[in-house]
Amino acid sequence: MKNINQVDKVDMFKLDENVDRRVRADSKRNMETLLEAAMEVFRTSGVDAPVREIASKAKLGIGTLYRHFPQRSDLIIAVFQHEVNSCADTAYSLLQRHEPGDAVALWLQRYASFIEAKIGLATALHSGDPAYETLPAYFREKLLPALTMLLDRAVETGQIRADVAPSDLLIAVARLCMQSHDEGPEYSRRMVSLLVDGLRYGTTNP
Repeated sequence: MKNINQVDKVDMFKLDENVDRRVRADSKRNMETLLEAAMEVFRTSGVDAPVREIASKAKLGIGTLYRHFPQRSDLIIAVFQHEVNSCADTAYSLLQRHEPGDAVALWLQRYASFIEAKIGLATALHSGDPAYETLPAYFREKLLPALTMLLDRAVETGQIRADVAPSDLLIAVARLCMQSHDEGPEYSRRMVSLLVDGLRYGTTNP
């Protein structure tokens, strides 16, 4: 039979474990909120926007922001990687809920939204700062397999033509969005839709 002190120690351990779990969940939630707020601010005000503006949009203290991201470059890198991960993950969920050809079309629109958001990060990403030199490889390592998976499945089912390289398609959509940036996102979406029509042209199951 356990004595009172042993019971107290077990209860305290469980209490500490619950507190730690709650703290980790809060920390993760705060980071997600900060990244989303930062992306919105960077999109409208650029990467040099005051960090107070980001903290205010996230409804968190500036100390919380600095605790997660001591340097501005830390925040920019985290925002970029967060957006890339989100875009890549969307490919798998779309394929579960849609026909392969439609999944390709929807994902390319999601990718176009990412490119439009990425334009807000361009000043930093193309600054020559060594802090960002690994990001192009991160971009390719995450997004190229996601699009390859979608295209392979769509080609297998005869919904997308087979003569399209995933890397070429990533570049084509990015260039469409960058060249039409001044026209607004609606214009980019229309251009991507036309591109998708070309991907379906001549297939056995359009």
